[in-house]
Amino acid sequence: MNRVQISAADAPLPEWSTSLKKFALKALARLGRDKWDLSVLLCGDKTISDLNFRYRGKAEATDVLSFSLNEGDAFPAQQRRTQERFLPGDIVISLDMLRENADRFKISEDEELRRLLIHGILHLDGMDHRTDQKAEPMLRLQEHILAELAGEHILGRNV
Repeated sequence: MNRVQISAADAPLPEWSTSLKKFALKALARLGRDKWDLSVLLCGDKTISDLNFRYRGKAEATDVLSFSLNEGDAFPAQQRRTQERFLPGDIVISLDMLRENADRFKISEDEELRRLLIHGILHLDGMDHRTDQKAEPMLRLQEHILAELAGEHILGRNV
């Protein structure tokens, strides 16, 4: 059984955080992950900018950051999954950037939130991408999972 903890910085925890947790659990199940203890922090541009500068040297806001607790770990993933619990790391999502992205890409905020969450989970699962091109294997998988879970909503159908 997976567990997901949602928290917030810069603002109170949104009322839809329970729906976000349920969606994260479905995305983890879709990936065949079990016994994960996942942490998701919702924040604004200031918090994510500070984190982006501190850990990546980039003095700008970004939409999602993933902080793996297992990066560079030589311990095989298969062996990790046999342990009692697996701590993949933390996902940080800027709600300000989420809104900007949704507006820029002409999609709902709900779809963008689902995409960012899946993106963060895939990074914590050891995947990466060199570019933002749709042909990247990680981004293809991200969009495939997003399509498979298209009937699931966090904010609502039109938000």
